[in-house]
Amino acid sequence: MKLLSYKIAGKQSYGALTSEGIVDLKGRLGQPTLRAAIAAGLLDSIERNIGDLKPDLALSDVELMIPVPDAGKIVCIGRNYRGHVAEGNQPLPKTPSTFVRLHSSFVAPGGALLRPKLSEQFDYEGELALVIGRAGKHIKREHAFDHIAGYTCLHEGSIRDYQFDHSLAVGKNFDRTGSIGPWLVTRDEIPDVSGLTLTTTLNGVEVQHTKTGDFIFDIPAIIAYVSSFMELVPGDVIATGTPEGVGFTRKPPLWLKPGDKIEVAITGIGVLENTVVAE
Repeated sequence: MKLLSYKIAGKQSYGALTSEGIVDLKGRLGQPTLRAAIAAGLLDSIERNIGDLKPDLALSDVELMIPVPDAGKIVCIGRNYRGHVAEGNQPLPKTPSTFVRLHSSFVAPGGALLRPKLSEQFDYEGELALVIGRAGKHIKREHAFDHIAGYTCLHEGSIRDYQFDHSLAVGKNFDRTGSIGPWLVTRDEIPDVSGLTLTTTLNGVEVQHTKTGDFIFDIPAIIAYVSSFMELVPGDVIATGTPEGVGFTRKPPLWLKPGDKIEVAITGIGVLENTVVAE
């Protein structure tokens, strides 16, 4: 099942995307946001009943938002593919390299990514992200998937000179440099998350290609680690890391510039598309 948040006629709502269109769920469920519906444990009920409901909207009628626009936390894992670690001439991490990004650093599917005035070193990073569906702390590996609501695509754009010369927190949190979407695909639709193909395409040219099974730290390890020091709650987003092929390791470097179109595609989920504009 594909769940999405959107705007129509200036109002925010959320629904389920079927082959025939969007079934609006906000009025039917009585929950103000998709995050609230997930927290209320309504995903199974939606799945059982969605086939009996007629679509209310066409996908073309709405403006897509980040799937969970009010996520409490956006946690990112760095250096989680061996190829990416090698291309950056870094040692393999002993534990997941973890940092957070602010909501202001992300835009919606189709939104404009902002190449900042302060730097031209705007790099791309295609990633698989998961959304938490059930709260937990000190989650054991064997129970990790029970806490996942679903998966989505994420572009974690980075300003490299500020990342390396200032701090990771600065380089990863420039306004409107990342994106999330286009929707959330529920966990039951992807029983083997290690078998997905992830590609990043820049102006029609593939620049990243990997299988999600190539993680250094798999998803159960990530959830167990992150939940060891922070409680995970419904709607939290965890980005699982980017593969090799990023721009800063190329010779010459490949930076995003105004007018570029960047796409992150993951089999079984969809395609996240954005264009780049100048600040």
